[in-house]
Amino acid sequence: MKHIVLKPDDSSLSVAQRRSLRCLVALMIPASAEYQVPGADDDTIFADIVATLKPHAVLAGDAVGRLDALAGGCFADLPEDQRDTVAQDFRRDRSALVNLLVSVTVQCYYRDDRVMRSLGMPVRAPFPEGYELAPSDWSLLDPVRARPKLYREVP
Repeated sequence: MKHIVLKPDDSSLSVAQRRSLRCLVALMIPASAEYQVPGADDDTIFADIVATLKPHAVLAGDAVGRLDALAGGCFADLPEDQRDTVAQDFRRDRSALVNLLVSVTVQCYYRDDRVMRSLGMPVRAPFPEGYELAPSDWSLLDPVRARPKLYREVP
């Protein structure tokens, strides 16, 4: 997998916004000594998050702006014990802005080589080889199949 190194001027987020975002993603996915994996605020993972957000610059900036507004200033400047409370308030918002940050953070975290290795997965792209899925119990879908149609046939 490629490692992204983000230079300070490669982002559409300001330095303060990147600081706030970095603190937020560290709360979302903290490092784990037990599983020997980095947190989402790791330099490589965070650079990938910022690069992935670049096409969504306006929304990402608005999301971090909302987080900072809830913090009453820069989220990163809050004492650590207050960050969690503000982050929970931000999460409760459930807006597209929150969903964007969560989705990109999780996506970038789980494509990191170190995280893939810790999960026992081969460090490669899922395509073209794909991954084998364990057989499952298809009868679990029987109640869904038994429901009446929820749509109207088009002539």
